[in-house]
Amino acid sequence: MIEIVETDVGTARITWHRAKRARLVLAVSHGAGGGIEARDLQGLARVLPDHGVTVALVEQPWRVAGKKVAPAPKTLDTGWRGIWPALAGMELPVISGGRSAGARVACRTAGELGARAVLALSFPLHPPGKPEKSRADELLGSGVPTLVVQGGNDPFGKPDEFPEGSYGLVEVPYGDHGFAVPKRADITQERALEIVTDAVVEWVASLG
Repeated sequence: MIEIVETDVGTARITWHRAKRARLVLAVSHGAGGGIEARDLQGLARVLPDHGVTVALVEQPWRVAGKKVAPAPKTLDTGWRGIWPALAGMELPVISGGRSAGARVACRTAGELGARAVLALSFPLHPPGKPEKSRADELLGSGVPTLVVQGGNDPFGKPDEFPEGSYGLVEVPYGDHGFAVPKRADITQERALEIVTDAVVEWVASLG
């Protein structure tokens, strides 16, 4: 089911993948250069409803408008705030999530929106090649239970670059920023995606 939501920064779109007996909603948005067709987002939408989690794939207004580049973080946050009432409308706890830029939005807004937890897929710890420009404060400041799922070869931050904190961190071996693995890797692309979905299923179960 597709739902259109008007926000202060334009029209957003939610594609719902509903669980029959939902106990949680996982709302995940895309990154700054892609959409909800990302392999990890689609994988979660396929798998999690069977585990009692309704998945909402959220397209930010800039993406719905057909723009190729995301706006400033402040604008992304405004869009997410505008979408939130629709996500919370089922009166179930909502896990705020996203990949890359969407993960940053989820971390920055979790406290004010009352998110149950944060799922950060491919969190962009720093711009590629610029580790000194860390965004760790956003991750560490989420204020709620947080899980990071990170590719082992992500140029935006490899797992061993992440600071110590109270969040969980799962590595997808060989994975890049989109969790793609090279053909020469010891794991298949299918297995890489299973690591993502298995980790999220286990973590969501731990939230109660």
